[in-house]
Amino acid sequence: MSQKLHKAATPELSDVKLTGGLFGKVYDNTREHVIPYMWDILNDSDDIKAASMFVETDKKGEEEYPSHCIANFKIAAGEEKGNFYGMVFQDSDLAKWLEAVSYMLAAKRDPELEAKADWAIDLVEKAQEEDGYLDTYFTLNAPDKKFTDLMECHELYVTGHMMEAAVAYYEATGKRKLLDVMLRMAKLIDSKLGPADQGKMPGYPGHEEIELALVKMYRATGEEWLLNLAKFFIDERGQEPKYFVEELERNKNSYFSKYNPPYGMYSFGQEYAQYHLPVREQKEFLGHAVRCMYLAEGMIDVARETGDTGLLDAVKDLFHNMIERKMYVTGGIGSSADGERFTGDYDLPNNTVYAETCASVGLVFFMQKMLELEQNSVYADVMERALYNTCLASTSLDGKNYFYVNPLEVNPAIIKQNPDLRHVKPVRPQWFGCACCPPNLARMIASLGKDIYCVNGDKVFVHLYAANEASLKVNGQDVKISMETNYPYELSVRITPSAGKYTVALRIPDWSRGCYEIKVAGDKIDAKLVNGYAMIDRDWNGSDVIEITFDDKVKRVYANPNVISDIGKVAIQYGPVVYCLEEVDNGSNLHSLFLTGDNTFTKTWKADKLGGIVELKA
Repeated sequence: MSQKLHKAATPELSDVKLTGGLFGKVYDNTREHVIPYMWDILNDSDDIKAASMFVETDKKGEEEYPSHCIANFKIAAGEEKGNFYGMVFQDSDLAKWLEAVSYMLAAKRDPELEAKADWAIDLVEKAQEEDGYLDTYFTLNAPDKKFTDLMECHELYVTGHMMEAAVAYYEATGKRKLLDVMLRMAKLIDSKLGPADQGKMPGYPGHEEIELALVKMYRATGEEWLLNLAKFFIDERGQEPKYFVEELERNKNSYFSKYNPPYGMYSFGQEYAQYHLPVREQKEFLGHAVRCMYLAEGMIDVARETGDTGLLDAVKDLFHNMIERKMYVTGGIGSSADGERFTGDYDLPNNTVYAETCASVGLVFFMQKMLELEQNSVYADVMERALYNTCLASTSLDGKNYFYVNPLEVNPAIIKQNPDLRHVKPVRPQWFGCACCPPNLARMIASLGKDIYCVNGDKVFVHLYAANEASLKVNGQDVKISMETNYPYELSVRITPSAGKYTVALRIPDWSRGCYEIKVAGDKIDAKLVNGYAMIDRDWNGSDVIEITFDDKVKRVYANPNVISDIGKVAIQYGPVVYCLEEVDNGSNLHSLFLTGDNTFTKTWKADKLGGIVELKA
């Protein structure tokens, strides 16, 4: 193997404690209320059934079984009788819940929560077949069709999510039962899929995810064959002869084609699942947006472990195409509901937009990995934009209602009548027949502590601003950082670093570039800006306080003029938050409102509105 690419160190979740502010509020609510709520849904508890949940689905019967996820495992384990119910990837809902729980336990052990997770892991182990196979859809529905439809049926996607949960739980608790379960499944996959000259099927995932998960398993166990399998999946994708072209031919008259005419996801074309070209030759994200994000993560992980700078360069090309031509002002990505996909450059409609929550969650994870390799504020700027304006905005204040689709323009009367807008919802549903987004959001929120800092040599990089207390290792010395702020409502931050000689690198957000002030120990300083970070190199005495004040003017944000949908339109942004104009405040016919050129905004803190917001008036 080539030498690994150098990466900055990200602190453990136990080393960063959120102490207040918006992040702290969302994190605490997820731990105390959302994770138990999701557990009840996964178990189809009587309380959930009695709640008459608003479940978005195209199928009948969802109101009776919002999830059926745990029941599927019980049936596969022989503990109950019944049939599989749900999406082909229903198992991944439990996997993401377990991963969210793991991150919470890594920050603070909770015996009651841990006992639930242990029970679920025991059940997963019982559902595993003797040869290591684990996927309740195939165990119960099509036991003779395993690994025959990698495009449609998400076996490797489900496996990847359960692998991520296994590693997270092992790292949080030291318990390796789920890790061993997933090692058995990985060995089975490795015996089936791989280079054709080894007598294996040269297949790879239709929905990427397992690539990054295999690298996590490799790091946790040190078993190099896991990394080799991840590398094979990355390298083989898009090579001739194309595996999915041949798989489609084999499946034309198969079990699957009966249920997915005209052959389901194949009908979207090769770009849909990113196999139109080898990954190193792809210059723009095309197809299903969530798949694109997980593919990029897997490429980064393989590049990092193998020293493959060419693979990393390919990821950067994809990233720049996305942020310059295919990303909404909210950090939403994937503009088309047809295939939940990226389309062409500057095709960013506001009313038919898809912008799936999972896609922006994947974008946050993608950016976090890029920041480990390259401390450039462009990645943190994108991460912040997606975090505040799509990920956190996709859920209600109590964390129990969710947008799957995140529109930028909604006319409630029209969406009921226009079938092209059937994916757009005027209010957040409580759950979904396809419930990938809520537990994905939970695992992202549970891991927020990883997004704030990284350490590279003698430098502490501050990527995000949130009230917290952190314990970091900097060049072998123990460093504590205390951050006080009510960001993003107040655009000022106080940071107190503990004693020692090191550099604190503060991200200057793109929306405040050229207009900010930094003081250290009360004195204004002019810090050198490197890749968007203000570098403060100092022998800290333990009582020095960094005060940074960002631009607090309300911004008008205009789209690239190539975005036809936004000609004559403007977005309003205060700090990192893009604002929403709603009928509840402004009456109907929002489309008839406009801002005059000399219009100024007033900002008012409203503690009693939406949990506390800065209200803008013009």
